[in-house]
Amino acid sequence: MKAAYYEGQEHIRVGDCYPVSPAPGQVQIQVSHCGICGTDVHVFHGKMDHRVQFPQVLGHEMSGTVTAIGEGVSGFAPGDRVTVMPLDPCGACPACKAGHSHVCLKLKFIGIDAPGALQALWTVPAHTLHRLPANVSLEHGALVEPIAVACHDVRLGEVTAGEFVVVQGGGPIGSLVALVARDAGARVVVSEVNPFRIKLARDLGLDVVDPRDTDLVEFVNAQTGGAGADAVFEVSGSAAGAEMMTKLPRVRGRIVVVAIFAEPTKVDLFRCFWRELRIIGTRVYEHEDFDKAISLIASGSLPFDKLITDVYSLDQLEHGFRQLEKGGDVMKILVRCSGN
Repeated sequence: MKAAYYEGQEHIRVGDCYPVSPAPGQVQIQVSHCGICGTDVHVFHGKMDHRVQFPQVLGHEMSGTVTAIGEGVSGFAPGDRVTVMPLDPCGACPACKAGHSHVCLKLKFIGIDAPGALQALWTVPAHTLHRLPANVSLEHGALVEPIAVACHDVRLGEVTAGEFVVVQGGGPIGSLVALVARDAGARVVVSEVNPFRIKLARDLGLDVVDPRDTDLVEFVNAQTGGAGADAVFEVSGSAAGAEMMTKLPRVRGRIVVVAIFAEPTKVDLFRCFWRELRIIGTRVYEHEDFDKAISLIASGSLPFDKLITDVYSLDQLEHGFRQLEKGGDVMKILVRCSGN
């Protein structure tokens, strides 16, 4: 059995897995698949070294099978197929007491602040588990976490049937936001400049505009009779995206900020005043978003499998990081973490 250890300075070492027996309230999982996400790439580049204890096992987009349970755990048993919502809140801070434990002021994100899923056997708190239905493959089960992000974003964006929605950025999360918003009954347009992502979005049945070729504001106004979009999801994380997002919504429209902006960027707040726009921040997910993501996969109604570019072995993890950092013709990479 193997695990992948991040040792800093863009170095991954694949070595022996050291299983941790589950303590009370914990479960041990044999990890099947784990996705690599943009946050993992940021960690790989050293941008979160202040939060990581070396050597650290990364990874949080996963699926697997329960192998052992600790004292006091109920509702799960060895053999259950599961995924994990990788949040470990304190339960005592003002955010937790207000019912918002996903934005706990002392939140531990498992896979960054604690060992993650890129290992054969992984021990986590039982409260993080979500059961996978029999018709959801373990490969697709590793997509639940990023789909839950999109479900959270669309839910907080209050998207309803018949609305006109713009998604700025057609990467993995942007594509998922677009698919979930379309499933809610909205007409969705994706703004993207990467040719590979443009083609993939169109293969997913989404309308796509390249803002280098088409004036996005004019396009949205033409499609909405001059009103503007009901909701705009900013997923590009670019300065241009932040500047554009206030130009697109209708009067009292919504802007949902999904991307992580490491530095302050220019935002037209006058436009927010002038049109009474709402800006909504979104961070990770809640249990109901995991439930929604699992139900969407189980329904088979959305082509999530088209987002999987490659499936690598654990020994190929560093190559997967290099593929993602180069961008281009890649979307979602999964890693097989055990033999099953």
